[in-house]
Amino acid sequence: MPSYTLTYSPPAEGWPSFYSFEPEWIQGMNQYLYTFSGGNIFRHNTNEVRNNFYGLPVDGEGNPAAYNSTITSVFNNEPIVNKIFKTLQYEGNRAWAATLTSDQQDTGFMNADYFEKKEGDFFAFVRNSGTNPADLDEYALRSLNGIGKSTAQAAGVVDFALTTNVGSILSVGDAFYFSEPPYTDISFAGQVNSITINKPAGTNQVVHNNTGATPTIQNPLWLGIKNQVVESHGILGHYGVFTLTNDDTDAVELFVARSEVMKSYPG
Repeated sequence: MPSYTLTYSPPAEGWPSFYSFEPEWIQGMNQYLYTFSGGNIFRHNTNEVRNNFYGLPVDGEGNPAAYNSTITSVFNNEPIVNKIFKTLQYEGNRAWAATLTSDQQDTGFMNADYFEKKEGDFFAFVRNSGTNPADLDEYALRSLNGIGKSTAQAAGVVDFALTTNVGSILSVGDAFYFSEPPYTDISFAGQVNSITINKPAGTNQVVHNNTGATPTIQNPLWLGIKNQVVESHGILGHYGVFTLTNDDTDAVELFVARSEVMKSYPG
């Protein structure tokens, strides 16, 4: 298990930061931080290689590498209101990777390359990692949509009545589920490969990769769950805890972070 250096801030009257380096002695003097390691003295925040302490870590070729720098904070306006956190936006000179969790979901993430710079700020919508098949706590989320009962189904092929508007509900790449009477449980059938709708020919058909369970009846109730990375609906919760992570070896600035938040109306 890794060890950390924990620092105390008198103005904050708390312990705000953990550091990856392990000094033998540490002392602040003349607005600089000094530490000792291996009998040598080091002055921090002056070297050109950032996120690197005492020459560590190094990559496979022995060149300076970087520890991760992380910042964790919380969006907590109107704490008694259930909200949807749709985006993450921050001001700085470099993209950071991010995770966003709440009291109800812990799957929000944004890779650094998801962020785009718009009007001087880095901006990305919140993705959800989810699971495939989905966990039980994902069934109640907005990404789950009922489709209807099938008229027939074979291995990986499901036919629906022409009145079932499959194309407006389901997309290629969605997870495909079914439920049999008494419709209290759902089972994963596979991932959608194609959707064919040809009403003149009487075709309204979904083809999936058949990697899950197989229905025991011809007309179960079918459902779809959207790809959580591609079509995320954000993170649902009363508050949002975000963590920003950066592993650059040169100087990086970060000023402020914000999120686009909307009130949730579950009805």
